[in-house]
Amino acid sequence: MEDKFVINIGRQLGSGGKAVGEAVAQRLGIRVYDKQLINMAAEQSGMCPEIFERVDEKESRNLFATFIGYLRSPFVGSEYAGGNVLSNDALFKIQSDVIRDLAARESCVFVGRCADYILRDHPRSVNVFIAAGRADRIGRLCRQQGISLEEAGAMIDRADARRAAYYNYYSCGRWGEAATYHLCVDSSALGIGGTVDFVLEFVERKLGVKVR
Repeated sequence: MEDKFVINIGRQLGSGGKAVGEAVAQRLGIRVYDKQLINMAAEQSGMCPEIFERVDEKESRNLFATFIGYLRSPFVGSEYAGGNVLSNDALFKIQSDVIRDLAARESCVFVGRCADYILRDHPRSVNVFIAAGRADRIGRLCRQQGISLEEAGAMIDRADARRAAYYNYYSCGRWGEAATYHLCVDSSALGIGGTVDFVLEFVERKLGVKVR
C-alpha cells in the first residue's frame, strides 16, 4: 500500500463535488467510485442493489430496529444474505469492506459514503470537502434536473440533513466542518475547473503525486 493513495471527497449537493472527483481522477489516471459502490457491495454480499440504495448515505435506524436486525441475522460477518432483515449498520459494514478492499488494491477517488473515516488509517490519503454558495447550488440543480428554484432548495435541505446525519452517525467527525478534512474548497469562488486545479495542487504537495 506504500505507493497507493486515495482521495476522499465529501460534498454538498449542487456544489459540483462529483464533477470535481471525476475530473481529479481523470487527471491522475485513476478510477473514481461513487454510486458504483452500491453495485459492488451488492455483488459481494449476494444481495439486491435496491437494498443498498434504500440506505445509501442514510444514518442507521433506531437502536431497537438495529437490535432486531441482528437478532434475525446474527452471523452478518460471514453471511450477508438476508435482504431487508439486515440493519443499516450491517449494510454500512459491507460497503466499508468494499471501500477498504479497493483502497488496498489501487489508487482511487471516493465520493461520499464516509470513505475518509473508513480509510482513516490509510497512510496516503487526502480528505477534501467541496462546498458552494446556496444560489450556485440551486442554479446547478435547476439546470441539471430541470426543476424549480423551490424544488431545488428543498432538495438541498433534505440532502444536507441526510448526509450530515449519516456522516455524523458513522464517523467521529462532523460533516462539512473544516477540522474534519485536510482541505475545504468553495467551488463558487474558483469554479469547477479552478477547484479541480486547487485540489490537485494540494494532492501533489501532500502526497508528492505527479499530476498529468
